[in-house]
Amino acid sequence: MRLLVDADLVACETLRKNPTHHGGKVLDADVTTLSGPDLRKLAGLSRSDPLLIVGGPPCQPFSKAAYWTDPGDEARYRRARARGQRTRRPTRPIKARPDARRSLVYHFWRLIEEAKADAFVFENVPSILHPRNERLLGRLIRSAESGRFKTQIVSVNAVDFGVPQRRNRVFVLGMRRDQPEAPKPTHAGAPMSAGEALEPLSDPAHFEPEEIVTGRWAEHLRTIPPGWNYKAHTAWGGHPNPTFVTETRFWSFLLKLHPTLPSWTIAANPGPWVGPFHWDSRRLRTVELAALQAFPRGYDFVGSRRERVRQIGNAVPPLLAERVVEAMVARLEGTAAARRRRR
Repeated sequence: MRLLVDADLVACETLRKNPTHHGGKVLDADVTTLSGPDLRKLAGLSRSDPLLIVGGPPCQPFSKAAYWTDPGDEARYRRARARGQRTRRPTRPIKARPDARRSLVYHFWRLIEEAKADAFVFENVPSILHPRNERLLGRLIRSAESGRFKTQIVSVNAVDFGVPQRRNRVFVLGMRRDQPEAPKPTHAGAPMSAGEALEPLSDPAHFEPEEIVTGRWAEHLRTIPPGWNYKAHTAWGGHPNPTFVTETRFWSFLLKLHPTLPSWTIAANPGPWVGPFHWDSRRLRTVELAALQAFPRGYDFVGSRRERVRQIGNAVPPLLAERVVEAMVARLEGTAAARRRRR
């Protein structure tokens, strides 16, 4: 890795604090202000050196939550249905909510084109394929194919690559001279559990004051079985004195891990009652969140707890990213070797 670019100053400080894990120059900059030649120069590459660009815009403008909560008709429909009321299901609007971060998809392609990159890896959440976003993604793919790239869309679950977390992601792979290939799962059918990942971190030395849960729903959380969410307190879940009606809360509300199962997706900006919570009815420690994302032990995050959680939740699990990039690099090296043999 030769160059890492991010507009988040705290994330850049974290990258600088862990040089042995990824190396490369760290640049805190807005990619919309950079050019392709800038990237090559900053990375110390000549115009003829092979170049693989890896990246993706923040997922929030494309996430399921962005259209689940907008404009709210779907939630109202589910509440009515749960109460036995007859109502018509709303038609979700296709037009996406305005968000300047969506334009970063265009800039991603612009930098690939200007830098004359040999290959690229674009990553985002599965809902990048939702009707609200598919036109934007389609434009990226059409631009790449017009530029003589061969592309492939790959949907993967991090748990199939040794990450103790069910985290679905979409990658768009592109190569100029060869057809890209998706990495083969390494742990399909044999996932690592949250219990296995967190057991080494149970020592009180890792205690964080923020892990203690108090407030309105603390007792509800305490009585939810591992692997369940708020639905344990619904009539549907068999509770004798239900507090909630099923399908009226987001699925991660009061969500608990189960020690023998992989974790659910770790969020970047969880609210006070958004899980996953530990099966011991507490919030997860930041070292535990990092372990569930498969960060290497000892990886040092800069900032407050809120900033550390945000960085961890926004990350692509390093183990998954490594497998995807390794597959692309192997393909590039194979293509380069074949070209040398033909000369």
